[in-house]
Amino acid sequence: MRELILLRHANAQPAASGQADMDRPLSPLGLAEAEAAGRWLAERGLIPDRVLCSPARRTRETLEAVLEVVGYVEQQLEPSIYEASPGTLAALADQHRDAERLLMVGHNPGFERLAALLHSGSSSEYRGMPTAGIAVLSMPTDSSVEPGVATLTDFWWP
Repeated sequence: MRELILLRHANAQPAASGQADMDRPLSPLGLAEAEAAGRWLAERGLIPDRVLCSPARRTRETLEAVLEVVGYVEQQLEPSIYEASPGTLAALADQHRDAERLLMVGHNPGFERLAALLHSGSSSEYRGMPTAGIAVLSMPTDSSVEPGVATLTDFWWP
């Protein structure tokens, strides 16, 4: 079995006047949420082999706080995560099938819908994913990332 871990970015500041959505930083609450997410992952031994992160500032800051707790892992910024559909996210995860434990750091509604799609086979079956929420999905090692292939093995939020 291999695992896909979806981490929604932690709470972010509202956009300031004229500030691009991509440039929104974490709020103080968000920083605490991200650190808690890192502790939760570390306590369960869910240390990823590879991380794909949206280039948005709030996702990068979330990842930085998590990595301060779990330690350094292979990581890359992945522009296609920002505002991605569940299908785009599934295709991206499928391109990284060689990672035993892949962590993706990104946004809603894409992440909550991807979790539902992989678990239940339908992206309309989602129930929400709060800021800094984590969904852990387990799937057969040799399978493609496709609807209904995964089991939701854990779900956490601060």
